Amino acid sequence: MSLYHDRGVVLRTYKLGEADRIVVLLTRGHGKVRAVAKGVRKTKSRFGGRLEPPCHVDLLVYEGRELDIVSQAETIDHFRTVRDDLDRLGRAVSMLEATDQLAQERQPNARLYDMLVGALCALAPQDAPLVVAGFFLKALALEGFGPHVEACVVCGSPGPLVSWAIEEGGLRCGPHRQGPVVSPEAVEVLQQILGGRLGNALNETRPPVVSEVDHLAIRALEHQLERRLRSVTAFHRT
Repeated sequence: MSLYHDRGVVLRTYKLGEADRIVVLLTRGHGKVRAVAKGVRKTKSRFGGRLEPPCHVDLLVYEGRELDIVSQAETIDHFRTVRDDLDRLGRAVSMLEATDQLAQERQPNARLYDMLVGALCALAPQDAPLVVAGFFLKALALEGFGPHVEACVVCGSPGPLVSWAIEEGGLRCGPHRQGPVVSPEAVEVLQQILGGRLGNALNETRPPVVSEVDHLAIRALEHQLERRLRSVTAFHRT
């Protein structure tokens, strides 16, 4: 078996046998990888807690036909502040699940990897409430499914944009209003996220605006995935 070196974020894990674990990672150079971490569930495992979501790790991996085998894992960032805070951890897990659904097996996607690492790093120092919504919308744009938020999806009018047409992938103006009503404040934040001003959007803390944008981003992502995100709690859906 050939040996390769890469960096990756642990998306999820599940048990294999009595002592092993299968680790699903998004790596920078090899895309989504499923690998066996042998003996990791033993108390004296040399991997310790390095292969737990959402750890960012430096890896040596043996390439297998179906499952790779982790030979070595060194921690780049264990995101301790995220793992120790239930609210932040919940947001991180939502991003990990979305990434798991969007990433393709063994298909490199360095931009998605960089976006995920960046989002986790943004979440670590403070519980920025719109990190998840920003990540969802930017990931959709990366995959070619970004919502149209600068003009009406029906007539191309710049607005005012007043409603969210999820099936058509964007906002509608007043004369073509259809779907849930969207506030001017939420429209501005959506335009910031998808218009290269994510930093401004992450400074938004008004609860009604945060909740509205969060809900719109979740709906947009789930519509494209054609499935509900299990990790998204009732809090996110309000």
